[in-house]
Amino acid sequence: MTTLPSYTSGISEKPLLGMTIGDMFDATANRYPENDALISIHQGIRWTYKELHEQVNRCARAFLAIGVKRGDRVGIWSPNRYEWTLTQFATAKIGAILVNINPAYRTHELEYALNQSEASYLVTADSFKASDYRSMLYELAPELKMCAEGQLKSQKLPLLKGVINLDEKQHPGMWSWKDFVELYKEVPQQTLDQVQSELQFDDPINIQYTSGTTGFPKGATLSHHNILNNGYFVTESMGFTEKDRLVIPVPLYHCFGMVMGNLGCVTHGSTMIYPGEGFDPGAVLQAVHQERATALYGVPTMFIAELGHADFDKMDLSSLRTGIMAGSLCPTEVMKQVINKMNMKEVQIAYGMTETSPVSTQTGAADSLEKRVTTVGRTQPHLESKIVDPSTGYILPRGEIGELCTRGYSVMLKYWNNDQGTKEAIDAAGWMHTGDLASMDEEGYIKIEGRIKDMVIRGGENIYPKEVEEFLYTHPAIAEVQVTGIPDKKYGEELIAWIKLQPGADEISDESLREFCKGKITHFKIPRYFKFVEEFPMTVTGKIQKFKMREISVKELGLDDV
Repeated sequence: MTTLPSYTSGISEKPLLGMTIGDMFDATANRYPENDALISIHQGIRWTYKELHEQVNRCARAFLAIGVKRGDRVGIWSPNRYEWTLTQFATAKIGAILVNINPAYRTHELEYALNQSEASYLVTADSFKASDYRSMLYELAPELKMCAEGQLKSQKLPLLKGVINLDEKQHPGMWSWKDFVELYKEVPQQTLDQVQSELQFDDPINIQYTSGTTGFPKGATLSHHNILNNGYFVTESMGFTEKDRLVIPVPLYHCFGMVMGNLGCVTHGSTMIYPGEGFDPGAVLQAVHQERATALYGVPTMFIAELGHADFDKMDLSSLRTGIMAGSLCPTEVMKQVINKMNMKEVQIAYGMTETSPVSTQTGAADSLEKRVTTVGRTQPHLESKIVDPSTGYILPRGEIGELCTRGYSVMLKYWNNDQGTKEAIDAAGWMHTGDLASMDEEGYIKIEGRIKDMVIRGGENIYPKEVEEFLYTHPAIAEVQVTGIPDKKYGEELIAWIKLQPGADEISDESLREFCKGKITHFKIPRYFKFVEEFPMTVTGKIQKFKMREISVKELGLDDV
């Protein structure tokens, strides 16, 4: 019997949307004017599509009034707020390229992102958590304090002309949001309509910086076509209609929030609900409860925090039907609780990367629990997936582990101003190389086996940390576990497991854990070291940073010289 090659293409009766984001937004607002469009609970904002449409048009006209043109870059540095969304859709309507800046960035990273993207304007929150954005901007561009709005000439940020601050008060050199939006009166609606009519759906519209573990972040450049279609097909898979109400606790600066969340809702006339500026499990549960939400997004750590919240049992989550879990793989026990306790019977797993807008594969509403916890689903509509031998580039037979590659409408245009990086990521045939190790089963379901660089080679044996993590999750005292490789003189590499215990669990010893593993997993897969922690080093989007775990472990165990 011939084994099938590890290649699939996603089929669909629905065609791709051949339109710009602005045109799609207008069509939805015309079709569902009285539907709830945007609810920002922490800001007391509740707008219908008709009201949101009016606000977006005003904001777009204000950008035209300060001189923003098609192709100009406009940065946004803010947590989840309604102004973020107005900026997203307003820049799309005038063809300006929105540059998403991570809310956790500090001065050095901000300077890099603004200069690398050649941003001419910046929309910024005044502060968020421990970040005082205004102080950082004055530190980077002290000239702001002495200039009129939109007249900045800065030594360190030579291309930045103006800053719009979301604070209610006006600050030297910056427009307040309120004053900025009022400038819409200077530009008639007909001018905006004319500008919008000239845009093409393949135009770049968004730059998102991927957090590089080495070197500087790269700016994935995405078009209307990339992200509008991805938002549409992600929510199409979830059966979204104009009656769905989605709680979005994931950051808007990331594809999860702005594409799968905002654009996913706008393509279906659904409601976007923001529970807070940043993630707070209690606020998320409250938002689902009071707004009768039908869908909820999050990474597994968010769902774990919600399930463990003191008020969990007081909340009515019966309105929930579906949602997406992404960012990392979900432990089986957590998935069972999300389905049974949170009523998310149709919860789906999505997999992808910023460079692919982001989703490439997704499970379906009817997929078994096993498929939802062991795979990342099948290839999305209109996309292709293949698994290749990383050393030869040849397609592998089904069931074998190799590098996952994806091709289709979702692959980014390029890395901004980085031809070399683009060439390394996208090959001559248009395949995006993900850097992830994966395998494909006979039905076309894809299983992520780890990052190529996370694979541990111990004494010549390949070990995929995920497999060891999945096993350790079966220990009743373990709430979360992450396994990584660290250097070893004898074997080249050894495993260390970082473990977070269940609340109230008794302490457990390294020895008892080794006993627990014996006879159940191969001896060389049993971690040599265990480290008990309260939390893991993470990115803002909730992704575990294994390279940081490795650095910390190497230092603590005194393995610098190995």
